[in-house]
Amino acid sequence: MAEATGIEIKNLYKIFGSNGKEMVKKVKDGISKSELNEKFNHVLGLNDINISMPGGKIQVVMGLSGSGKSTLIRHINRLIDPTDGEVLYGNDDVCKMSQAELREFRRHKTAMVFQKFALLPHRTVMKNAIYGLEIQGVPVKEAEERAARWIARVGLEGFENHYPNQLSGGMQQRVGLARALTNDADILLMDEAFSALDPLIRMDMQTVLLDLQEELHKTIVFITHDLDEALRLGDRIAILRDGAVVQQGTGQEIVLKPADAYIADFVKEVNRGRVILVDTVMDTSRTLENGPTISSGILLEEAARTFADTGEGEANIVNSDGRPIGVLNVHDTIYAMVTPATH
Repeated sequence: MAEATGIEIKNLYKIFGSNGKEMVKKVKDGISKSELNEKFNHVLGLNDINISMPGGKIQVVMGLSGSGKSTLIRHINRLIDPTDGEVLYGNDDVCKMSQAELREFRRHKTAMVFQKFALLPHRTVMKNAIYGLEIQGVPVKEAEERAARWIARVGLEGFENHYPNQLSGGMQQRVGLARALTNDADILLMDEAFSALDPLIRMDMQTVLLDLQEELHKTIVFITHDLDEALRLGDRIAILRDGAVVQQGTGQEIVLKPADAYIADFVKEVNRGRVILVDTVMDTSRTLENGPTISSGILLEEAARTFADTGEGEANIVNSDGRPIGVLNVHDTIYAMVTPATH
């Protein structure tokens, strides 16, 4: 399998208004979002965004309403034109593509899954799934064969001839996911894709996505306002506020070392046992001669279950070869799970 291509966003600005280009300098000089709006009637959507989105991984962009996250994702396939900056896919700058190049990029390199499903109500599940391939000119028989695989993979086998209004919300979103996967695009853009779903269905769809990603290794950009969802899905997370990146890193890095009070407030209620890895807490200066073992790379919550099941107070952390690389004790495990970090 060829290595997936990542996305580099460099010095990206979006200012809504008639003279956005002229306003960029004012923003660079330090004018605030509110002042820009009050004095010049321009809205600062994105402020100097720099994010390296890794190829073959899930990059989560999160923030509250109005933070700029949906504006950002729409720059990747240029549904919104930037005021300044670059969006690089490999060596290609999406911001500089001609209309013909952009059309090909959208058709073959990107697929999008929307919050409100965006299914065509007059088309069946199968016809919705093959819509992108029809636009590409793929023969119907081939398109349906490709779509059938993904319809089955997302759990909708047998529903190929149903219409959207015959499906639940969770099933409709599975159709949206099958449609995106049928296109076999390198980049999957998911804008609040699961936010309209009930909590249990939402968890189920997260599991479906993680299972598929384990096989496919797509470059996925996932937008959410939910921190638990971000921490569960994201290989990398970027948190936006007022159009600017406040902090980015792994879920562990953000939970353990919040950049400021805003992030600290965000993460204070997080179940840390489902975020922090045993490797972060273990004592690497020693190993045990006997006792239970816990695999490197697992979460503290799973380690706590091992301690509860064995009744032991310590365990060796072992690498993929079974070699001990450190010791984890129950006290440090519990302390790390319940003690919030401060910025």
